[in-house]
Amino acid sequence: MAVVDLTVNGQEYQVACDDGQEDHLRGLAEYIDKRVAELANSMGQVGEARLILMAGLTIADELTESVQEAESAQSKLEDAKQEAAGEAQETIQEYASRIETIAARLESGAK
Repeated sequence: MAVVDLTVNGQEYQVACDDGQEDHLRGLAEYIDKRVAELANSMGQVGEARLILMAGLTIADELTESVQEAESAQSKLEDAKQEAAGEAQETIQEYASRIETIAARLESGAK
């Protein structure tokens, strides 16, 4: 298990993570630090815990919106798939009917 030194809002933290995940964890910490810095610039230094909480809430809100957008896109994709399947079925039935008509003409002409 690796230990990574992270800095958020000027504070150092040591966090354990699985081996190989160090860079990913640093990237996440940089994202949180960026959000905390944005909040500190707009709200001032209202306390580290409050800034980190506000950053966490902001990130959770972004995540919730992203999940909702993904679910909406998935639903639209499923609707489009069902519509395409219905259209394909109609086309197949149309061609089958044409083939049956041609076969019937050939059969009646052969007699």
